[in-house]
Amino acid sequence: MIQKTVGSSIKSSTSCLSSLLLVRRNSHSRIRGYESNGQVVEKKKQHDGLFLQKSKGQHLLTNTRILDAIVRSSDVRPTDTVLEIGPGTGNLTMKLLEAAHHVVAVELDKRMVEILRTRVSDHGFQHKLTIIQKDVLKTDFPEFDLVVANIPYNISSPLVAKLVYGSNTFRTATLLLQKEFSRRLLANPGDSDFNRLAVNVKLLADVKFVMDVSKREFVPPPKVDSSVVMITPKEVKPDVNVREWLAFTRTCFGKKNKTLGSMFRQKKKVVELLSLSKVGITTNASDVVEEEEGEDRVLCLDTDASMFKERVIGVLKSNGFEDKRPSKLSHGELLRLLSLFNQAGIFFHSLSMDLHDY
Repeated sequence: MIQKTVGSSIKSSTSCLSSLLLVRRNSHSRIRGYESNGQVVEKKKQHDGLFLQKSKGQHLLTNTRILDAIVRSSDVRPTDTVLEIGPGTGNLTMKLLEAAHHVVAVELDKRMVEILRTRVSDHGFQHKLTIIQKDVLKTDFPEFDLVVANIPYNISSPLVAKLVYGSNTFRTATLLLQKEFSRRLLANPGDSDFNRLAVNVKLLADVKFVMDVSKREFVPPPKVDSSVVMITPKEVKPDVNVREWLAFTRTCFGKKNKTLGSMFRQKKKVVELLSLSKVGITTNASDVVEEEEGEDRVLCLDTDASMFKERVIGVLKSNGFEDKRPSKLSHGELLRLLSLFNQAGIFFHSLSMDLHDY
């Protein structure tokens, strides 16, 4: 959850700060608050104060310039319902309430919820805010138009998966994420850091960079910088079984820099695909042994498994994929390869597979 800084230093004038919840940089990361009379008071006792928990991603951002930039980039309309994830004590929430028709805020920490309710009520916005005090990953979202989320680093991947592959339709999601995670999300085919996360998200959405945010803007400061990205769902989505696609990319990007031919010759992968592909053959890992022949390992499979491996490699060879690497393939090429595999009776997913498995 993220709050704003007022430039590089905190001004002492309460008239400049009356709309913000400020943070004092000290070893305990105690939050300063405002009494109803506007006087700044410091919560000195642990049971009275709000201690931030780094393990839960509680780094507060309090920079008004960044706050305004996030709201502007989100293109909030007066008729919009905005889903905010991790509102914290409400600096971004207040800006969103001013711009949107309604805000749905998902916050698990009851201490934050209490502060947020009081602050919103003091400004007369309580009728425009709905607070859901639950774990965001276990919550069914109501309808919304936009997402504006300051995501704890430790849930970035499953939360992005939930948004992109979930049942809710929305216009855009503007997310503040760990910079390294954002870089992975923005990677394209051929980039050295192109990865399964990017290929899965970009199957259904476009991702663009908005801005960087220094770790110095947070209290307590995290160890790394952050970035803001915008995710826009594609209007036209490919006709593909989602579970099959996610399992396929998990296989291909497990060792993304190996050639597909090398990858699909591995004994464990052949046995796994054989068990998933409904060919009426029961084969266990115990059916597979290996022996040395020069520098290469030769898989000694039973007859049926050997034939299945030939089928897999045949698909790769006959369509020009054997010597290609997953990290260099476009979405179109990956979709074509998956379709070719399926047509040959080769499948990748089980019915029990988690849709949020990235």
